[in-house]
Amino acid sequence: MKKERIICEYYGSNPGPLLIAIGAMHGNEPMGLKAIAMLEKMLEVEPITNPGFEFHGSFIGMIGNLSAYKRNERFIDKDINRQWSKKHVDKIKKLNASELDTEDLEMLDILQTIEELCEQCKPTKLYILDLHTTSSFGGIFSIPAENNESLEIAKSLHAPVVMGMLEGIKGTSLHYFKTENMPLDTVTITFEAGQHEEHKSINRAIAAIVNLMRSVKMVKADDVENIHDQILLEYSKNLPEVTELILRYGVNEEDKFKMNPGYTSFQKVEKGEVLASDVNGEVRCPDSGRILMPLYQEKGEDGFFLIKDVL
Repeated sequence: MKKERIICEYYGSNPGPLLIAIGAMHGNEPMGLKAIAMLEKMLEVEPITNPGFEFHGSFIGMIGNLSAYKRNERFIDKDINRQWSKKHVDKIKKLNASELDTEDLEMLDILQTIEELCEQCKPTKLYILDLHTTSSFGGIFSIPAENNESLEIAKSLHAPVVMGMLEGIKGTSLHYFKTENMPLDTVTITFEAGQHEEHKSINRAIAAIVNLMRSVKMVKADDVENIHDQILLEYSKNLPEVTELILRYGVNEEDKFKMNPGYTSFQKVEKGEVLASDVNGEVRCPDSGRILMPLYQEKGEDGFFLIKDVL
């Protein structure tokens, strides 16, 4: 499985951190993988067009949920990005393969792959960038882990930062991929690049990866073209710099939840506004704020999120 999971390998001639970019943690989100593949080609030609180019450390791109990606499904048995708790990982490590479902097997292979990469590359630090897209249109954004470095990196990506998401949802990559659970000092960040099928999501994901590389000094600031900043700044124009989660509206299959059409991320909504419907009738907005990631796909446990402006 590892040969299929790793889609990009780029090794610098100078020591430095290991950056792992993960695309398709949800199998129906391929744009992050396309961004990784394109960036690999850009890195390969950069020393030719820019003889002074130096790369510190290693860059690896990998598929998150390989089984779901092959079927263009969000997941097969369960949402893999809601299973990353230490308790669950410790549990599945002790079970036989026959006792595990699809996503459990994927998780164990991801962890083994990362451990082997750390042993192979011997990096000074590990950075993990989890690339996602959403079923709705609207603004891009980043979600930091609960540490200062992740927050500073998130701010450097020139996209709105959403705080408090780790409290609103559980078991994401941000919850597990941190120093105490990994073989070395680890910092993780999530970046939402746009809508699932929006081609420009690829360019935004590339820009986010490049800006992260610059932020952690894998590449020199002078070697990063302004276009990467411009792509992100243009799409984030008129959006708040920092927001905070107000609430998550959770759903399940039995709810028959259906979002009303036309809502986009960061759109302002008012308390009492009819946002959706379910088996019980109208779903009204419980508070005023901005809507985030309204659900416009069949699979998903998050009907929508509400956020408020901080900066």
